[in-house]
Amino acid sequence: MRLPLKLPLTLAFVILAVAACGGTGTATTAPSPSSDLVAPTPAGSRPSSPAVLTFVSPTDNQVVTGSTLHVVLSLKNATIVPATTTNISPTTGHVHLYVDNALVSMNYQLSQDLPVHPGTYVMYAEFVAADHAPFDPRIKTPVIIFTVQ
Repeated sequence: MRLPLKLPLTLAFVILAVAACGGTGTATTAPSPSSDLVAPTPAGSRPSSPAVLTFVSPTDNQVVTGSTLHVVLSLKNATIVPATTTNISPTTGHVHLYVDNALVSMNYQLSQDLPVHPGTYVMYAEFVAADHAPFDPRIKTPVIIFTVQ
């Protein structure tokens, strides 16, 4: 079942921080609304990771009020690193956050505040390697739906 989603998100929602990815360790603006930042690689050419990424807040089907959504993630079996490098490890990386299948931040922390507007949205996060490419298999949270009143 596909829920009707209110799009487009305003520019304020997409622009989450001023630092460029690989900078100061804060959330950053996505370069494009693509669901993948890198070209697909042949099967088996990416490392697997033992990481487990889950949402703490918001919860699925949560209704929130106000103009800010506080997002909190939990990461097990891996750590967040602030640097972008091609020397990747299965247990280090950072988080990409998606709202309505659009990449809205590249994050070097497990919590952040997002500006939001009334509507119903779909969100998920992905733990990616330090080179911004996904692990194989991908490390994603379950998809959650939240509504802003």
